[in-house]
Amino acid sequence: MGWDAKDIALLNRLWSAGQSAAQIARRLGCSRNAVCGMLTRLGLKRGHKPPTATPKIRPPRKLSPTSPAACVRPVARKVSRNTAERRQPKEFSKQQLYSMLAEAVRNTG
Repeated sequence: MGWDAKDIALLNRLWSAGQSAAQIARRLGCSRNAVCGMLTRLGLKRGHKPPTATPKIRPPRKLSPTSPAACVRPVARKVSRNTAERRQPKEFSKQQLYSMLAEAVRNTG
């Protein structure tokens, strides 16, 4: 679509009146994407409304001395007894490994 000054003026007026890009496109007889592209080229923001809520910003919460985050000393890590006595994996011979593999192939077939 060729944009002339009259179309751009109408686009600006309809956009500032609050009409959507699809409504403006129907009025101008072009696609919605053409309207969105022209709005971008003109520097008009699409779909950015000012926030309606007014959030209340609270100051950060102060930690009490009994809070675990306020501890001076780090907590000692709990170590399991089993970590020292880890069991070694059972070692298999080559013959045992081949027989286990053959049995697995038979079971899957």
